[in-house]
Amino acid sequence: MIVQLALRNITYRPWRSVLLFFGFGVGVAVMIVLLSIGEALLSQARNEKLVGGGTITVLPEGLDIEVMKTGGIGGLFFSIDHASFLYQQVLATPRYKGEIAAVAPQIEGRLLYARTADGQEFPVHASGEIPASTKAVGAAPEIVDGTWDNDDGDRRWVSPAPFELRNGIDHFHMPSDSVANRDTWAEWHYFNVLSPDTRRWAFISFIVGGDVTSTKWGGQIGITLREQGGATRRFATNVNRSRVRFSTTDADLVFGDSHVFVLPDGDYEVRAAAREENGGGGRVSVAIRVHPAPYAYFPGVAMGSGGFVSGYTVPALRASATGTLCVDNQCEQLSDAQSYHDHNWGVWRGVTWDWGASRAGEYTFLYGRVYPGDTTASIPPVLVYLVDSLGFRAVFRPKNISYEDGRTVMTSSGALRVPSRARFEDARGDDTLRVEITVEDAIATDTRPRRRTGETEAERGDPLGSEKAHPYFIQMKGTVRISGRLDGEVLSGTGTGFFETYR
Repeated sequence: MIVQLALRNITYRPWRSVLLFFGFGVGVAVMIVLLSIGEALLSQARNEKLVGGGTITVLPEGLDIEVMKTGGIGGLFFSIDHASFLYQQVLATPRYKGEIAAVAPQIEGRLLYARTADGQEFPVHASGEIPASTKAVGAAPEIVDGTWDNDDGDRRWVSPAPFELRNGIDHFHMPSDSVANRDTWAEWHYFNVLSPDTRRWAFISFIVGGDVTSTKWGGQIGITLREQGGATRRFATNVNRSRVRFSTTDADLVFGDSHVFVLPDGDYEVRAAAREENGGGGRVSVAIRVHPAPYAYFPGVAMGSGGFVSGYTVPALRASATGTLCVDNQCEQLSDAQSYHDHNWGVWRGVTWDWGASRAGEYTFLYGRVYPGDTTASIPPVLVYLVDSLGFRAVFRPKNISYEDGRTVMTSSGALRVPSRARFEDARGDDTLRVEITVEDAIATDTRPRRRTGETEAERGDPLGSEKAHPYFIQMKGTVRISGRLDGEVLSGTGTGFFETYR
Protein backbone atom coordinates (compact mmCIF):
# COMPACT_ATOMS: atom_id res chain seq x y z
CA MET A 1 0.00 0.00 0.00
CA ILE A 2 2.82 2.46 0.93
CA VAL A 3 4.66 1.77 -2.30
CA GLN A 4 1.46 2.24 -4.31
CA LEU A 5 0.79 5.62 -2.62
CA ALA A 6 4.32 6.76 -3.31
CA LEU A 7 4.11 5.85 -6.97
CA ARG A 8 0.72 7.55 -7.31
CA ASN A 9 2.15 10.71 -5.69
CA ILE A 10 5.12 10.74 -8.03
CA THR A 11 2.90 10.43 -11.09
CA TYR A 12 0.50 13.05 -9.75
CA ARG A 13 3.27 15.71 -9.09
CA PRO A 14 6.25 14.58 -11.19
CA TRP A 15 8.18 17.91 -11.24
CA ARG A 16 7.72 18.47 -7.55
CA SER A 17 8.95 14.94 -6.90
CA VAL A 18 12.02 15.49 -9.11
CA LEU A 19 12.84 18.68 -7.22
CA LEU A 20 12.54 16.91 -3.87
CA PHE A 21 14.77 14.03 -5.03
CA PHE A 22 17.37 16.50 -6.32
CA GLY A 23 17.41 18.49 -3.08
CA PHE A 24 17.69 15.35 -1.01
CA GLY A 25 20.59 14.12 -3.16
CA VAL A 26 22.47 17.42 -2.87
CA GLY A 27 22.00 17.40 0.89
CA VAL A 28 23.36 13.87 1.19
CA ALA A 29 26.33 14.73 -1.07
CA VAL A 30 27.21 17.82 0.97
CA MET A 31 27.02 15.80 4.17
CA ILE A 32 29.36 13.16 2.73
CA VAL A 33 31.88 15.83 1.66
CA LEU A 34 31.82 17.54 5.05
CA LEU A 35 32.26 14.26 6.87
CA SER A 36 35.18 13.36 4.57
CA ILE A 37 36.90 16.73 5.18
CA GLY A 38 36.38 16.39 8.91
CA GLU A 39 37.84 12.91 8.88
CA ALA A 40 40.85 14.11 6.84
CA LEU A 41 41.49 17.02 9.22
CA LEU A 42 41.24 14.72 12.20
CA SER A 43 43.63 12.26 10.55
CA GLN A 44 46.15 15.07 9.87
CA ALA A 45 45.86 16.34 13.41
CA ARG A 46 46.63 12.88 14.74
CA ASN A 47 49.43 12.20 12.24
CA GLU A 48 52.78 12.99 13.90
CA LYS A 49 54.57 12.93 10.51
CA LEU A 50 52.42 15.79 9.26
CA VAL A 51 52.60 17.76 12.49
CA GLY A 52 56.33 17.09 12.87
CA GLY A 53 56.28 16.63 16.62
CA GLY A 54 56.94 19.34 19.18
CA THR A 55 54.74 22.40 19.68
CA ILE A 56 56.00 24.81 16.98
CA THR A 57 56.76 24.14 13.31
CA VAL A 58 59.26 26.43 11.53
CA LEU A 59 58.67 26.78 7.77
CA PRO A 60 60.34 28.81 5.00
CA GLU A 61 59.18 32.41 4.81
CA GLY A 62 56.52 32.99 2.16
CA LEU A 63 55.44 29.33 1.93
CA ASP A 64 51.69 28.87 1.38
CA ILE A 65 50.73 26.36 4.07
CA GLU A 66 47.54 25.35 2.23
CA VAL A 67 49.55 24.61 -0.92
CA MET A 68 51.95 22.52 1.14
CA LYS A 69 49.05 20.55 2.68
CA THR A 70 47.39 19.82 -0.65
CA GLY A 71 50.64 18.99 -2.42
CA GLY A 72 50.44 21.83 -4.96
CA ILE A 73 53.36 22.58 -7.24
CA GLY A 74 54.33 25.60 -5.12
CA GLY A 75 55.24 23.28 -2.27
CA LEU A 76 57.63 21.05 -4.20
CA PHE A 77 60.87 22.99 -4.08
CA PHE A 78 60.89 24.95 -0.83
CA SER A 79 63.85 24.86 1.54
CA ILE A 80 65.31 26.77 4.46
CA ASP A 81 68.66 28.26 3.54
CA HIS A 82 71.52 27.60 6.01
CA ALA A 83 69.26 25.29 8.02
CA SER A 84 72.21 23.88 9.96
CA PHE A 85 73.29 27.39 10.99
CA LEU A 86 69.71 28.24 11.99
CA TYR A 87 69.59 25.11 14.11
CA GLN A 88 72.95 25.69 15.83
CA GLN A 89 72.85 29.47 16.30
CA VAL A 90 69.16 30.24 16.80
CA LEU A 91 66.93 27.31 17.74
CA ALA A 92 69.38 25.11 19.66
CA THR A 93 71.63 27.87 20.98
CA PRO A 94 72.38 28.12 24.72
CA ARG A 95 70.62 31.50 24.62
CA TYR A 96 67.21 29.81 24.55
CA LYS A 97 67.89 26.65 26.53
CA GLY A 98 65.35 27.79 29.13
CA GLU A 99 62.59 28.13 26.51
CA ILE A 100 63.40 25.48 23.89
CA ALA A 101 63.77 21.90 25.14
CA ALA A 102 64.41 20.19 21.80
CA VAL A 103 64.61 20.97 18.07
CA ALA A 104 64.18 18.48 15.23
CA PRO A 105 65.06 19.28 11.59
CA GLN A 106 62.90 17.33 9.16
CA ILE A 107 62.45 17.07 5.39
CA GLU A 108 59.31 15.38 4.10
CA GLY A 109 58.43 14.09 0.63
CA ARG A 110 61.30 15.58 -1.38
CA LEU A 111 61.45 14.43 -4.98
CA LEU A 112 64.68 12.58 -5.75
CA TYR A 113 65.83 10.29 -8.53
CA ALA A 114 67.35 6.88 -7.83
CA ARG A 115 69.70 5.53 -10.48
CA THR A 116 70.33 1.81 -10.79
CA ALA A 117 73.61 0.18 -11.71
CA ASP A 118 72.43 -0.28 -15.30
CA GLY A 119 71.60 3.45 -15.66
CA GLN A 120 67.81 3.41 -15.14
CA GLU A 121 66.31 6.29 -13.16
CA PHE A 122 63.24 6.18 -10.95
CA PRO A 123 61.51 9.10 -9.18
CA VAL A 124 61.23 8.57 -5.43
CA HIS A 125 59.92 10.53 -2.49
CA ALA A 126 62.51 10.83 0.27
CA SER A 127 62.48 12.15 3.82
CA GLY A 128 65.31 13.14 6.11
CA GLU A 129 65.53 13.45 9.88
CA ILE A 130 68.04 13.46 12.74
CA PRO A 131 67.00 10.37 14.77
CA ALA A 132 67.91 11.64 18.24
CA SER A 133 66.32 15.04 17.56
CA THR A 134 63.11 13.54 16.20
CA LYS A 135 62.83 11.31 19.26
CA ALA A 136 63.36 14.34 21.51
CA VAL A 137 60.27 16.14 20.12
CA GLY A 138 58.12 13.02 20.32
CA ALA A 139 57.83 12.33 16.59
CA ALA A 140 59.92 9.16 16.27
CA PRO A 141 58.47 6.44 14.06
CA GLU A 142 57.79 2.94 15.34
CA ILE A 143 60.90 0.83 14.68
CA VAL A 144 59.83 -2.63 13.55
CA ASP A 145 63.34 -4.01 13.23
CA GLY A 146 66.91 -2.80 13.67
CA THR A 147 68.05 0.48 15.19
CA TRP A 148 67.55 4.12 14.27
CA ASP A 149 70.31 6.28 15.74
CA ASN A 150 72.45 9.25 14.73
CA ASP A 151 75.38 8.54 12.46
CA ASP A 152 78.47 10.71 11.95
CA GLY A 153 76.75 12.82 9.30
CA ASP A 154 73.93 13.59 11.71
CA ARG A 155 76.45 14.62 14.37
CA ARG A 156 78.27 16.97 11.97
CA TRP A 157 74.97 18.61 10.98
CA VAL A 158 73.75 19.11 14.54
CA SER A 159 77.01 19.84 16.35
CA PRO A 160 80.12 19.97 14.16
CA ALA A 161 83.50 20.10 15.82
CA PRO A 162 85.32 23.45 15.30
CA PHE A 163 87.64 21.77 12.78
CA GLU A 164 84.67 20.48 10.78
CA LEU A 165 82.85 23.81 10.96
CA ARG A 166 85.82 25.79 9.60
CA ASN A 167 86.41 23.40 6.70
CA GLY A 168 82.70 23.29 5.95
CA ILE A 169 82.32 27.05 5.38
CA ASP A 170 85.91 28.09 4.52
CA HIS A 171 86.81 25.73 1.65
CA PHE A 172 87.65 26.97 -1.85
CA HIS A 173 85.39 26.91 -4.92
CA MET A 174 85.52 26.40 -8.66
CA PRO A 175 84.01 28.94 -11.09
CA SER A 176 80.44 28.04 -12.02
CA ASP A 177 79.29 27.53 -15.59
CA SER A 178 77.65 30.97 -15.51
CA VAL A 179 81.05 32.71 -15.35
CA ALA A 180 81.86 33.55 -18.95
CA ASN A 181 85.23 35.27 -18.39
CA ARG A 182 86.99 33.03 -15.90
CA ASP A 183 90.15 35.12 -16.09
CA THR A 184 88.36 37.52 -13.73
CA TRP A 185 87.95 34.83 -11.05
CA ALA A 186 89.68 35.37 -7.70
CA GLU A 187 89.45 33.77 -4.27
CA TRP A 188 91.35 34.47 -1.12
CA HIS A 189 91.88 34.03 2.61
CA TYR A 190 92.16 37.38 4.41
CA PHE A 191 93.36 38.04 7.97
CA ASN A 192 93.93 41.24 9.91
CA VAL A 193 95.76 41.65 13.20
CA LEU A 194 95.71 44.70 15.50
CA SER A 195 98.44 45.50 18.03
CA PRO A 196 97.50 45.78 21.73
CA ASP A 197 97.92 49.58 21.64
CA THR A 198 95.60 49.69 18.54
CA ARG A 199 98.13 51.84 16.66
CA ARG A 200 99.72 49.18 14.41
CA TRP A 201 98.14 46.52 12.27
CA ALA A 202 98.70 44.04 9.47
CA PHE A 203 96.52 42.95 6.54
CA ILE A 204 97.41 39.48 5.24
CA SER A 205 95.95 37.95 2.06
CA PHE A 206 96.48 34.64 0.29
CA ILE A 207 95.02 35.19 -3.20
CA VAL A 208 94.30 32.65 -5.94
CA GLY A 209 93.58 34.53 -9.17
CA GLY A 210 92.71 33.64 -12.76
CA ASP A 211 91.02 30.75 -14.52
CA VAL A 212 91.72 27.86 -12.13
CA THR A 213 90.12 25.45 -14.61
CA SER A 214 92.98 26.10 -17.05
CA THR A 215 96.70 26.88 -16.78
CA LYS A 216 96.18 30.65 -16.61
CA TRP A 217 96.21 31.22 -12.87
CA GLY A 218 98.52 31.58 -9.91
CA GLY A 219 98.83 32.74 -6.33
CA GLN A 220 99.99 35.84 -4.53
CA ILE A 221 100.70 36.64 -0.89
CA GLY A 222 99.99 40.26 -0.01
CA ILE A 223 100.88 41.80 3.35
CA THR A 224 100.33 45.43 4.30
CA LEU A 225 101.83 46.88 7.49
CA ARG A 226 100.58 50.18 8.79
CA GLU A 227 101.26 52.43 11.75
CA GLN A 228 98.54 54.94 12.55
CA GLY A 229 99.43 58.29 11.02
CA GLY A 230 102.71 56.86 9.74
CA ALA A 231 104.06 55.03 6.73
CA THR A 232 102.52 52.09 4.87
CA ARG A 233 104.75 49.19 3.84
CA ARG A 234 103.51 46.70 1.28
CA PHE A 235 104.97 43.25 0.72
CA ALA A 236 104.08 40.72 -1.96
CA THR A 237 105.21 37.37 -3.33
CA ASN A 238 103.88 35.74 -6.48
CA VAL A 239 103.54 31.96 -6.39
CA ASN A 240 103.49 29.73 -9.46
CA ARG A 241 100.39 27.54 -9.71
CA SER A 242 102.59 24.43 -9.47
CA ARG A 243 103.33 25.42 -5.86
CA VAL A 244 99.71 26.23 -4.94
CA ARG A 245 97.39 23.73 -3.28
CA PHE A 246 93.76 24.55 -2.59
CA SER A 247 90.75 22.30 -2.04
CA THR A 248 86.99 22.44 -2.49
CA THR A 249 86.54 20.21 0.57
CA ASP A 250 88.76 21.89 3.19
CA ALA A 251 90.13 25.32 4.04
CA ASP A 252 93.84 24.47 3.88
CA LEU A 253 95.84 26.55 1.41
CA VAL A 254 99.51 26.03 0.53
CA PHE A 255 101.59 28.67 -1.29
CA GLY A 256 105.04 27.10 -1.51
CA ASP A 257 106.59 27.52 1.93
CA SER A 258 103.67 29.64 3.16
CA HIS A 259 100.30 28.26 4.18
CA VAL A 260 96.98 28.53 5.98
CA PHE A 261 96.06 25.37 7.90
CA VAL A 262 93.01 24.58 10.02
CA LEU A 263 94.30 22.84 13.14
CA PRO A 264 92.48 19.96 14.86
CA ASP A 265 91.05 22.31 17.52
CA GLY A 266 89.66 24.69 14.86
CA ASP A 267 92.38 27.35 15.16
CA TYR A 268 94.19 28.66 12.06
CA GLU A 269 97.93 28.38 11.58
CA VAL A 270 99.08 31.19 9.30
CA ARG A 271 102.64 31.31 7.96
CA ALA A 272 103.65 33.74 5.24
CA ALA A 273 106.75 35.47 3.91
CA ALA A 274 107.01 38.24 1.32
CA ARG A 275 109.37 40.87 -0.10
CA GLU A 276 108.77 44.60 -0.02
CA GLU A 277 107.35 46.15 -3.16
CA ASN A 278 108.77 49.09 -5.13
CA GLY A 279 112.35 47.99 -4.56
CA GLY A 280 112.20 48.57 -0.83
CA GLY A 281 114.40 45.58 -0.12
CA GLY A 282 112.63 44.67 3.11
CA ARG A 283 111.21 41.31 4.08
CA VAL A 284 108.34 40.28 6.31
CA SER A 285 107.42 36.93 7.80
CA VAL A 286 104.34 36.01 9.77
CA ALA A 287 103.86 32.98 12.01
CA ILE A 288 100.64 33.29 13.97
CA ARG A 289 97.88 31.13 15.39
CA VAL A 290 94.41 32.65 15.01
CA HIS A 291 91.83 31.49 17.56
CA PRO A 292 88.18 32.18 16.54
CA ALA A 293 85.80 32.98 19.39
CA PRO A 294 83.02 30.38 19.82
CA TYR A 295 79.79 31.11 17.92
CA ALA A 296 81.23 34.27 16.31
CA TYR A 297 81.07 33.44 12.63
CA PHE A 298 79.06 34.32 9.52
CA PRO A 299 78.06 31.17 7.59
CA GLY A 300 78.41 32.75 4.18
CA VAL A 301 76.38 34.04 1.27
CA ALA A 302 76.79 33.75 -2.49
CA MET A 303 75.16 36.05 -5.04
CA GLY A 304 75.08 35.56 -8.77
CA SER A 305 73.30 36.78 -11.89
CA GLY A 306 74.25 37.34 -15.50
CA GLY A 307 77.75 35.92 -15.09
CA PHE A 308 78.44 37.88 -11.88
CA VAL A 309 79.32 35.74 -8.85
CA SER A 310 80.23 37.02 -5.39
CA GLY A 311 80.73 34.78 -2.38
CA TYR A 312 81.73 35.69 1.17
CA THR A 313 82.02 33.94 4.52
CA VAL A 314 83.54 34.92 7.88
CA PRO A 315 84.81 31.92 9.86
CA ALA A 316 86.40 34.17 12.50
CA LEU A 317 84.38 37.34 13.04
CA ARG A 318 85.89 37.78 16.49
CA ALA A 319 89.29 36.18 17.05
CA SER A 320 92.66 36.55 18.75
CA ALA A 321 96.13 36.02 17.30
CA THR A 322 99.27 34.73 19.01
CA GLY A 323 102.69 34.37 17.40
CA THR A 324 105.40 36.47 15.77
CA LEU A 325 105.54 39.18 13.12
CA CYS A 326 109.05 39.80 11.83
CA VAL A 327 110.04 42.78 9.67
CA ASP A 328 113.64 43.14 8.47
CA ASN A 329 114.72 40.53 11.05
CA GLN A 330 113.10 42.50 13.90
CA CYS A 331 110.41 40.32 15.50
CA GLU A 332 107.41 41.33 17.57
CA GLN A 333 105.69 38.82 19.80
CA LEU A 334 101.89 38.87 19.63
CA SER A 335 99.71 37.53 22.43
CA ASP A 336 95.90 37.44 22.15
CA ALA A 337 95.95 40.34 19.69
CA GLN A 338 92.60 41.37 18.17
CA SER A 339 92.17 39.52 14.89
CA TYR A 340 89.69 38.68 12.14
CA HIS A 341 89.45 36.27 9.19
CA ASP A 342 87.18 36.11 6.15
CA HIS A 343 87.09 34.37 2.78
CA ASN A 344 85.99 35.81 -0.59
CA TRP A 345 85.43 34.24 -3.99
CA GLY A 346 83.92 35.18 -7.32
CA VAL A 347 84.24 37.65 -10.17
CA TRP A 348 85.95 40.73 -8.79
CA ARG A 349 87.17 42.81 -11.71
CA GLY A 350 85.28 46.11 -11.65
CA VAL A 351 83.49 45.24 -8.40
CA THR A 352 83.40 47.66 -5.45
CA TRP A 353 81.91 47.43 -1.98
CA ASP A 354 81.28 48.94 1.43
CA TRP A 355 82.47 46.73 4.26
CA GLY A 356 83.37 46.81 7.93
CA ALA A 357 83.90 44.57 10.94
CA SER A 358 84.38 45.71 14.49
CA ARG A 359 84.10 44.83 18.13
CA ALA A 360 81.74 46.95 20.22
CA GLY A 361 81.98 45.92 23.85
CA GLU A 362 80.36 42.50 24.29
CA TYR A 363 79.12 42.64 20.68
CA THR A 364 80.83 42.11 17.35
CA PHE A 365 79.27 43.17 14.09
CA LEU A 366 79.83 42.89 10.38
CA TYR A 367 78.35 45.05 7.64
CA GLY A 368 78.67 45.15 3.89
CA ARG A 369 77.21 45.41 0.42
CA VAL A 370 78.65 44.69 -3.04
CA TYR A 371 78.32 46.81 -6.18
CA PRO A 372 78.67 44.72 -9.36
CA GLY A 373 80.72 46.09 -12.24
CA ASP A 374 77.44 46.68 -14.13
CA THR A 375 76.66 50.33 -13.36
CA THR A 376 72.98 49.86 -14.26
CA ALA A 377 72.44 47.48 -11.34
CA SER A 378 70.40 48.81 -8.43
CA ILE A 379 72.12 49.77 -5.18
CA PRO A 380 71.62 46.95 -2.68
CA PRO A 381 70.79 47.60 0.98
CA VAL A 382 73.47 47.15 3.62
CA LEU A 383 73.54 43.87 5.56
CA VAL A 384 74.44 44.25 9.25
CA TYR A 385 75.11 41.04 11.17
CA LEU A 386 75.41 41.22 14.96
CA VAL A 387 76.71 38.57 17.38
CA ASP A 388 77.56 38.32 21.06
CA SER A 389 79.19 35.65 23.22
CA LEU A 390 76.30 33.25 22.54
CA GLY A 391 76.38 33.71 18.78
CA PHE A 392 73.91 35.23 16.34
CA ARG A 393 71.95 38.14 17.80
CA ALA A 394 70.24 40.06 14.97
CA VAL A 395 70.28 41.17 11.34
CA PHE A 396 69.55 44.73 10.23
CA ARG A 397 69.24 46.17 6.69
CA PRO A 398 70.00 49.91 6.57
CA LYS A 399 69.33 51.50 3.20
CA ASN A 400 72.35 53.79 3.18
CA ILE A 401 75.68 54.55 4.80
CA SER A 402 76.28 58.25 5.40
CA TYR A 403 79.94 59.17 4.90
CA GLU A 404 81.57 62.43 5.91
CA ASP A 405 84.68 62.92 3.75
CA GLY A 406 86.64 65.01 6.23
CA ARG A 407 90.11 63.46 5.81
CA THR A 408 92.72 63.91 3.08
CA VAL A 409 95.27 61.34 1.95
CA MET A 410 97.95 61.71 -0.69
CA THR A 411 98.03 59.48 -3.77
CA SER A 412 100.20 59.40 -6.88
CA SER A 413 97.54 61.58 -8.53
CA GLY A 414 97.40 64.13 -5.69
CA ALA A 415 95.21 64.74 -2.66
CA LEU A 416 92.11 62.58 -2.19
CA ARG A 417 89.22 63.20 0.17
CA VAL A 418 88.30 60.11 2.20
CA PRO A 419 85.84 59.44 5.06
CA SER A 420 86.44 60.79 8.54
CA ARG A 421 83.11 59.57 9.88
CA ALA A 422 80.40 57.13 8.84
CA ARG A 423 76.95 56.40 10.18
CA PHE A 424 74.01 54.09 9.47
CA GLU A 425 70.89 53.01 11.32
CA ASP A 426 67.88 50.75 10.95
CA ALA A 427 64.72 49.67 12.76
CA ARG A 428 63.15 46.21 12.61
CA GLY A 429 59.89 46.31 14.50
CA ASP A 430 60.77 47.30 18.06
CA ASP A 431 64.49 46.58 17.50
CA THR A 432 66.78 49.44 16.52
CA LEU A 433 70.47 49.80 15.74
CA ARG A 434 72.62 52.88 15.25
CA VAL A 435 76.29 52.61 14.29
CA GLU A 436 78.68 55.58 14.41
CA ILE A 437 82.24 55.19 13.09
CA THR A 438 85.07 57.63 13.74
CA VAL A 439 87.94 57.06 11.29
CA GLU A 440 91.37 57.37 12.89
CA ASP A 441 93.49 56.33 9.90
CA ALA A 442 93.00 55.66 6.18
CA ILE A 443 94.99 54.22 3.28
CA ALA A 444 94.10 54.88 -0.37
CA THR A 445 95.20 52.29 -2.94
CA ASP A 446 94.92 52.80 -6.69
CA THR A 447 93.43 49.51 -7.94
CA ARG A 448 94.04 50.31 -11.60
CA PRO A 449 96.76 48.15 -13.20
CA ARG A 450 100.23 49.58 -13.21
CA ARG A 451 101.02 50.78 -16.68
CA ARG A 452 104.51 49.29 -16.78
CA THR A 453 104.24 46.01 -14.93
CA GLY A 454 100.58 45.09 -15.39
CA GLU A 455 100.38 44.45 -11.64
CA THR A 456 98.28 46.06 -8.94
CA GLU A 457 99.08 47.33 -5.46
CA ALA A 458 95.83 46.11 -3.90
CA GLU A 459 96.06 42.97 -1.79
CA ARG A 460 92.29 43.00 -1.24
CA GLY A 461 90.44 45.80 -3.04
CA ASP A 462 90.70 44.34 -6.53
CA PRO A 463 93.32 41.58 -6.67
CA LEU A 464 93.21 41.44 -10.46
CA GLY A 465 93.24 45.17 -11.14
CA SER A 466 90.72 46.95 -13.37
CA GLU A 467 89.44 50.28 -14.59
CA LYS A 468 86.46 51.50 -12.57
CA ALA A 469 84.57 54.71 -11.80
CA HIS A 470 85.95 54.81 -8.23
CA PRO A 471 89.47 53.38 -8.56
CA TYR A 472 90.80 54.15 -5.08
CA PHE A 473 90.31 51.43 -2.51
CA ILE A 474 90.06 53.00 0.95
CA GLN A 475 91.07 50.90 3.96
CA MET A 476 90.24 52.54 7.27
CA LYS A 477 90.81 51.86 10.93
CA GLY A 478 88.69 53.52 13.57
CA THR A 479 86.53 53.40 16.65
CA VAL A 480 82.88 52.42 16.75
CA ARG A 481 79.93 53.23 18.96
CA ILE A 482 76.70 51.23 18.68
CA SER A 483 73.39 52.06 20.34
CA GLY A 484 69.74 51.07 20.14
CA ARG A 485 67.39 48.48 21.60
CA LEU A 486 67.18 44.74 21.09
CA ASP A 487 64.47 42.49 22.53
CA GLY A 488 63.43 45.32 24.81
CA GLU A 489 66.92 45.83 26.23
CA VAL A 490 69.37 48.67 25.68
CA LEU A 491 72.03 47.94 23.05
CA SER A 492 75.34 49.68 23.65
CA GLY A 493 79.06 49.16 23.06
CA THR A 494 82.30 50.68 21.80
CA GLY A 495 85.37 49.18 20.18
CA THR A 496 87.90 49.21 17.34
CA GLY A 497 87.53 47.85 13.83
CA PHE A 498 88.44 48.05 10.15
CA PHE A 499 86.33 49.42 7.31
CA GLU A 500 86.51 49.65 3.51
CA THR A 501 84.96 51.70 0.71
CA TYR A 502 85.95 53.29 -2.63
CA ARG A 503 86.58 56.79 -3.88
